[in-house]
Amino acid sequence: MIEWFGPASHSAYWLLLTLAVYGACSYLSFRWRIPIIFHPVIVSLSLLIVAVDFQGASFSDYMQGGQYLMFLLGPATVALAIPLFDQWTRIRRNALPILIACAAGAFTASASALALGLLLGLDKTTLLSLAPKSVTSPIAIGVAETLGGHPSLAAGLVLMTGAIGCALGPLLFRLLNIHDPAAQGFALGVAAHGFGTAQAFTFSQTAGAFAGLAMGLCGVMTAFFLPALVGWMGIS
Repeated sequence: MIEWFGPASHSAYWLLLTLAVYGACSYLSFRWRIPIIFHPVIVSLSLLIVAVDFQGASFSDYMQGGQYLMFLLGPATVALAIPLFDQWTRIRRNALPILIACAAGAFTASASALALGLLLGLDKTTLLSLAPKSVTSPIAIGVAETLGGHPSLAAGLVLMTGAIGCALGPLLFRLLNIHDPAAQGFALGVAAHGFGTAQAFTFSQTAGAFAGLAMGLCGVMTAFFLPALVGWMGIS
């Protein structure tokens, strides 16, 4: 029988702690208008890492409870199909520009990160972990592992990319005078993956739908072309 408030090895303990920490961070972020760079996911993740380390628990202990939240990622991702269906006519009418923009965005994100990393003298493993930084975590982890990078480092870089993208996105929209919710959402999905998609839904359903579309397309494209790009740049 599960003890709801017991040792740190119990699944319910970590599940409730995760929900409580994230809920508190989200509330405080909204209440105090905290800058988006301190995204609730980033802050709560940092606090949970400290809690795991302080209690001498392991990642496997935490995942006894965290696995239930991981399971919900699947239904949440599938649910993105609903707003996409509502925008299907517009998406079909602009299919070619959407594909070109996704390809350009995905390529630029990976190529610029690798080029800058090479310029700064990063080692091979770090470069291969950095390459898939602009796609959603499950894809980034899989791609990094396949290429020879560190999956955990790749996951951390994905979170940082998402937070920075969400922080700079609204500013760039104002500077470039971009008001179309579809364009705003699409840009956030390309540059900030899941974080950007979540933020886009706070703008409108249209922005969220196009962000989800961009996130999915860029993830698939990156998984296909990144190995070839890495080889062409002489990193593999």
